[in-house]
Amino acid sequence: MDPIFYYIILVITGLIAGVINTLAGGGSNLTVPALMMMGMPADVANATNRLGVGLQCVVGVRGFKRHGKLDLTDALPIVGMTLGGGLVGSLAASYLPNTYLKPVLLSAMVIMALIILIKPSVVMAEDGEPVQRLNNRPQAKWILFVAGIYGGFVQAGVGFMLIAAIAGSLRYDLVRTNALKMLCTIGFTFIALTVFIARGQVQWLPGLILACGTMLGAHFAVKLAIKVSQKALKWFLFVMTLFACGAALLT
Repeated sequence: MDPIFYYIILVITGLIAGVINTLAGGGSNLTVPALMMMGMPADVANATNRLGVGLQCVVGVRGFKRHGKLDLTDALPIVGMTLGGGLVGSLAASYLPNTYLKPVLLSAMVIMALIILIKPSVVMAEDGEPVQRLNNRPQAKWILFVAGIYGGFVQAGVGFMLIAAIAGSLRYDLVRTNALKMLCTIGFTFIALTVFIARGQVQWLPGLILACGTMLGAHFAVKLAIKVSQKALKWFLFVMTLFACGAALLT
């Protein structure tokens, strides 16, 4: 089949994934299979996908910062916890099959979907609720570190773990949570990319074509996130969590 057809699919898939990843998480459940359609082995698709994820997050962070939604007060320690985990996870991903984390991912997604539906205050701050500092919430440090490990390993679904730590434990609203989530993702994604590039597991042309779509999706998603209500973001997060559960079951 004509390679141009696959590249068009990559751009469209990247656009949709960029919106999903910016507002919730789980977009890699679309992009990794799209890369594998081109004949890439799973480990190469997982590595190549990081180009789109990383560049999408750069666009997203810049957009949130421009709209005054990137809270940098505690950003350095928050990002720092995910970087350490990202290095561990990316090294593991480069040498181990990623099937080991599927049961963990699926369990986490099901639990998060139930929490959002039954008791959303556990993972989402109420209006006017004060933000907590990371030093006062040691459990958030461990969630961020584990999210970094998972993000370095396989990426798909890591946004939900970061939301649980940033919104759930530190009580940021969902817009600021998504901004910090993307800032964290930049860090451990580029650590992972360094490992994957060194091992020759990144295919640059399809990865950059995919990134064109993800960056465009992130650009539009930031504008949408600023305008919609917290309630709308909550339900979008819930639907995407269910989607991630389904994708984990089918892959």
